[in-house]
Amino acid sequence: MDSLFTRLAEALAVADIATKIRLTSAIAADWQAGKLDWRDTAPVTLVCGRPEKPDLLPHKDVPNRSPGTPEGRARLLHAIVHIEFSAINLALDHAARFRRLPEAYYADWIGVAAEEAEHFMLLRDRLQSLGYDYGDFPAHAGLWDMAEKTADDVLVRMALVPRLLEARGLDATPPIQMKLEQVGDHESARALDIILRDEIGHVGLGDRWYRHLCAERGLEPESTYRTLLIDYQAPWPQGKMNEAARLEAGFSAGELAALAKKR
Repeated sequence: MDSLFTRLAEALAVADIATKIRLTSAIAADWQAGKLDWRDTAPVTLVCGRPEKPDLLPHKDVPNRSPGTPEGRARLLHAIVHIEFSAINLALDHAARFRRLPEAYYADWIGVAAEEAEHFMLLRDRLQSLGYDYGDFPAHAGLWDMAEKTADDVLVRMALVPRLLEARGLDATPPIQMKLEQVGDHESARALDIILRDEIGHVGLGDRWYRHLCAERGLEPESTYRTLLIDYQAPWPQGKMNEAARLEAGFSAGELAALAKKR
């Protein structure tokens, strides 16, 4: 039986996109078939592989992505495609980095990695339909930067990656869909329906494991979350929150009210 963690590390380290997707899909299939050992304790080296393009810039240096022109629409879709590629690596790392967790934890994040690969391919197809491809525009590394900051504690990782940064995607998606609809790109808007549906589930998994870990440590989850936002200088929700999606993903109404007050 192969080590789950060796296979995850291999997929994470690969820079070639097609190979990363193939290895990720193979892990998901072999996991379902019971072929991977999740109790293995041998250490692995975790390196995040990325293609040479896109160039990664600080968030503030990435040009605005208004969909009012064909190129602007491509830049907007490219930004989302990059997020989905980053999300493949994030889910692989969630599963590979942290040991001695319940089997269901690994099952959840392996499943998420496979879904993120599907999202990437779906949105890359939309980008290619506009005459562009992944790597044609610069992007930022904000998601992976937070993964590195939270590499030492699975509780903090669950709080500040799926429950914070990915939850911000729930807020951002409906306004993006509205912009795409306004310029007649209904197919891309419908593709984002699929992304939003699945991402509610992904954020929900982050919420569930975060609360599970808080319970194990005797921590009150919602006040601890706000403390982590401050301690890690993480971004609080900005603009209008997608309250319906966040509630479905596990946030409470009281927590959303407290987060809104910080703004």
